[in-house]
Amino acid sequence: MAGTPRFLTLADVATVLNTSQAQVYALVRRGDLPAIKIGGRGQWRVEGDQLEAYIERMYAEARDFVEKHPFAENEAELADPSGRA
Repeated sequence: MAGTPRFLTLADVATVLNTSQAQVYALVRRGDLPAIKIGGRGQWRVEGDQLEAYIERMYAEARDFVEKHPFAENEAELADPSGRA
């Protein structure tokens, strides 16, 4: 991880996950994404390794969901009602 900061701001994490800072804050506050508070104002920081571990857990959960819920043909229509799925 040379050149990569050890800790990321919530904004950095939001960019990596392509989501909002509010969503990342919710993940941290629920305990889904481990983080620390630093400084007098208690700014949140997420360690890069923790973010990678979170991403891996989400892939594992997605794989488990897919295995337990096989894709149905009518889902393609639900995903794209125009029939271009």
